Amino acid sequence: MSQENFITFNPLLPEVVGASILPGHVVAPHRQMIHCSHVCMAQVTEIDTVNRVIHYLGEGAGTMRYDQLVLACGTNANLDIVKGMADYALPLKTLGDALFLRNRIILRLEQAELQPDVQHRRWLTTFVVVGGGFSGVETAGELGDFLYASLRYYKRIHPEDLRIVLLHSGDRLLPELSPSLGAFTLRRMRGRGVDVRLSARAVRVTDRGVHLAGGDIIEGGTIICTIGTQPNALLDQIPAAKMRGRLVVNPDLSVPGVEGVWAAGDCAGAVNAWDGKPCPPTAQFADAQAKQLATNIIARLKGLPTQPFRYRPRDNSPPSGITRPSPR
Repeated sequence: MSQENFITFNPLLPEVVGASILPGHVVAPHRQMIHCSHVCMAQVTEIDTVNRVIHYLGEGAGTMRYDQLVLACGTNANLDIVKGMADYALPLKTLGDALFLRNRIILRLEQAELQPDVQHRRWLTTFVVVGGGFSGVETAGELGDFLYASLRYYKRIHPEDLRIVLLHSGDRLLPELSPSLGAFTLRRMRGRGVDVRLSARAVRVTDRGVHLAGGDIIEGGTIICTIGTQPNALLDQIPAAKMRGRLVVNPDLSVPGVEGVWAAGDCAGAVNAWDGKPCPPTAQFADAQAKQLATNIIARLKGLPTQPFRYRPRDNSPPSGITRPSPR
């Protein structure tokens, strides 16, 4: 059961922003993917773990009983972590966000083409990306590709008018990866002309730009937010321990103390038995957890022992947005 009848591969949303791929390439309809189950598109409003009943809203209110319940509801955007971000920054969490952002970029180029004042033109063509994780780095890289490739259609905009600023509160990019890959990414981004600011914590966003904790103000006509998540409100209805908003799960991904409930993906605080570390919120871990969880449910139904989640991650590589040659 889902609020949408498709799944979105969020890591590719920056490619939609940069027009590298078509919007349809980042979504997969549930009904095409699932052949041995029933698919229901509805909003879950309540989970009764005592009676094993789900309450939902579809065409009308309804209920559905379950024997085994898997929670894979991910996280929601939270733009309230920085003052003014919800009012003036553009999020990048859904396909709709990506399309809106791409249209905003084109609008800024059109506005800049008609702007005779150099300072105002450069404000229009300054794009500030908040967040130096996967999404932020990918977005900054795709922005560079898209903007510089577009200049041949905008004769009054010069390369020096364009500016991409990447703000990250940490001391290295891509904290999910190794320090060496973070350093490599920093070199590549700066080599491509991106103004990367480390240890730059945004404290306020206005209609003119971003205010940093140190007092600096980065002015720009478009602010893009790739940070800020919060747990799905449904998790509050599960009577189990939470870890930073995520459900604490047993090694086999079952929820302790709640019979018949399992969790995987971003909403699960799972530990990888391969190295004893918490699982990062990445697609490869969510996919691996789903496979192990399905195996464990079958084992549980057959009265067989379940197995802990153990996964050796693929070799980390920098996001694709920084490896392609610059069109400049």
